[in-house]
Amino acid sequence: MANARLPRRPGRRKSDRPNPIDVHVGSRVRLRRNMLGMSQEKLGEAIGLTFQQVQKYERGANRIGASRLHELSRILDVQVSFFFDKEDPVRAQPSAGFGETPQEGFDSDLLRRRETIELVSAYFEIDNLAARRRLFDLAKVLAAKGDSGS
Repeated sequence: MANARLPRRPGRRKSDRPNPIDVHVGSRVRLRRNMLGMSQEKLGEAIGLTFQQVQKYERGANRIGASRLHELSRILDVQVSFFFDKEDPVRAQPSAGFGETPQEGFDSDLLRRRETIELVSAYFEIDNLAARRRLFDLAKVLAAKGDSGS
């Protein structure tokens, strides 16, 4: 009976939609990567993948294994639970697990400053999308003027 067919393993066929949990985890990877101003290419280099593979993770097309998720949490400086919960990403706790100490320069990290957290929180509390966009554009103009020494 060398040609006997084995029962099909349960799993996802190519035509099936991604698991909603994989999509959620991937969207949290994308969210945190964007918060840090990191490109898909740079994240891919950090974990030994191409940016196309990072894209598939972020879309939920490829499932992220436990060891890779742990590596992502270390690189993106969040706890693994960040990828599963609906916690406010601005207030996400940094990872310092498995005997690691917090990164040097923690206080100098702009994304961790109280002022940054309050600014981002206030920005996203603006319900009027047009007003929020104008504020964003104003901030960019003011930052550019600051660079020119005006």
